[in-house]
Amino acid sequence: MYKKILLAADGSKHSLRAADRAIALAKLTENSIVEVVNVVDSKTSKADALQQLDNFGVLEKRKERLKDTINKATEAGITYEIKFLRGEPAPTIIEYANENNFDVVVIGSRGLNGLQELMLGSVSHKVAKGANCPVMIVK
Repeated sequence: MYKKILLAADGSKHSLRAADRAIALAKLTENSIVEVVNVVDSKTSKADALQQLDNFGVLEKRKERLKDTINKATEAGITYEIKFLRGEPAPTIIEYANENNFDVVVIGSRGLNGLQELMLGSVSHKVAKGANCPVMIVK
């Protein structure tokens, strides 16, 4: 079924629901792995703009944002990895998913930046259109 699962996570409530679905998929297939990917648009992230001053602090803040997702995966006993990527979220997720041959992408229907979604279209919609594998959008 789905052995290599990409979970796009930003710590939002929709992202947490997507984590639940990714974990459920992982439990269906032996030796599956969930890669939790967090993408920060460095154009809009003040923390990343200052990364040269405090690289460790930025990473810790990003991990803190994913704390609930990490806890869910740990408690479920699934195999997972966390990746932090930089770039515009939709194209970065699409490129990462396509280059790494994931079986499925799981993503929340809305993220933390609602205004940007209204102006530019949702990240999940763009990922669904651009990814080479199935995309599960979780409400």
